[in-house]
Amino acid sequence: MNERTWSTGLLLVTLTLVTCFMSWGVGSATAAGLEKDHATLLRARYAELGPQLRDNQFKRPIYLNSIESFSQLKGDIYALVGYPFVAVNGAFNDPSHWCDMLILHINTKYCRASASQSGSLIAVSIGRKDYQPLAQASRVEFAYTVATTTPEYFDVGLQAKTGPMGTSDYGIRLEAVSVEDNKTFLHFTYSYSYNLVGDLAMTAYLATIGHDKVGFTTAGGQAGSQPVYIDGVRGVVERNTMRYYLAIDAYLGALSTAPAKQFEKRLQSWFASTEQYARQLHEMDLATYLDMKRREYERQQYSP
Repeated sequence: MNERTWSTGLLLVTLTLVTCFMSWGVGSATAAGLEKDHATLLRARYAELGPQLRDNQFKRPIYLNSIESFSQLKGDIYALVGYPFVAVNGAFNDPSHWCDMLILHINTKYCRASASQSGSLIAVSIGRKDYQPLAQASRVEFAYTVATTTPEYFDVGLQAKTGPMGTSDYGIRLEAVSVEDNKTFLHFTYSYSYNLVGDLAMTAYLATIGHDKVGFTTAGGQAGSQPVYIDGVRGVVERNTMRYYLAIDAYLGALSTAPAKQFEKRLQSWFASTEQYARQLHEMDLATYLDMKRREYERQQYSP
């Protein structure tokens, strides 16, 4: 190899390395910029919802919204919680912690987090509002993904291609950002699509045991001294969105309790919170709920 050839090769290698480093730098800057944008957008939403967070029917700083479109339902809750961001991030940026939250929901019969070559998985069995064998519940396999994590913002999600009773694109998403006074602003989303089988199952439910169930959004007008709330499928998605959010809040509220007592604290807190909205969420008495959940939690510790 002559000197000219050697020099040309060295120049090409140098240019390649410079290009790689520049590309990496641009990519890193772009990713950091997107993460910052997401945090900024969520803080802007927090400022926008200030009046609703301060004064609402829930008597706590939350805002609930639901959307029904063709073959899809979605519920969103925005909430200000009195816990520092580092605590919220530590609680829900780990898939193993999600099961301790999800099991509080009355329809969650079992939950187990695991790791695979494709990433973290969370298997959830969804069933009736009483204790039942797992073989009778519907098993949903969620892929757990962390979209973004920074010192002041995170975005994590659970996504399943199929769900119970003819549902699909079953999704749970939680994003959070730090705000003033060492508090955290949360955005929780619960959504799914449904096909003809799911539509028929929901129609049957709403015509029978769910016929008198309502959501939280007012439909306008009064029934005596009480407001008229939406019902139907939007009522269903609003009730479940609230149940999941109250499970998040109960999980966070128990973190300051001794580890051995946290589960019982969460159960008591979740049930007490749901009873604040008894018109929408009451299903059973405290003793029945505690007995069911203690048995399900014990099964969750040992069942494969």
